Amino acid sequence: MEIREITANKKQYYDLLLLADEQPEMIERYLHSGTMYVLFDPDPVAECIVTDECSGILEIKSIAVDPAFQGCGYGKSLIAFLTETYRRSHSVLQAGTGDSPLTVPFYEACGFRRHHVIPDYFIDHYDHPIIEAGVQLRDMIVFRLPLQGG
Repeated sequence: MEIREITANKKQYYDLLLLADEQPEMIERYLHSGTMYVLFDPDPVAECIVTDECSGILEIKSIAVDPAFQGCGYGKSLIAFLTETYRRSHSVLQAGTGDSPLTVPFYEACGFRRHHVIPDYFIDHYDHPIIEAGVQLRDMIVFRLPLQGG
């Protein structure tokens, strides 16, 4: 297993990106401004993109694992990598997600705690209903994980 920073040709991983965010226009908002990491084992199986939100906050804009490899610990490996990589430069790792039984337990298992809610985020920012695990996503739940240092 190897995690690499991707600085060029980020769109070659679009299949993974679309797993985390099904609307390409939303991906374009952070694809080029964020730092992208891809986990290889030996092929690409997971990705994440983070942005520096200032004031010591690093935000996960995208994190996804190929469905054939979900439940194998690759997502947690990416979170552990981010925590180690940024613990001296940032104080908080933040992630926003829908109130879904697929994503909320993942963040909680990684040590994240609910911080605040952005009402109607998925209604206001997407051109179609976002359905996950049979639930229409409405509000964004923002999770935070304190980092060492920062």
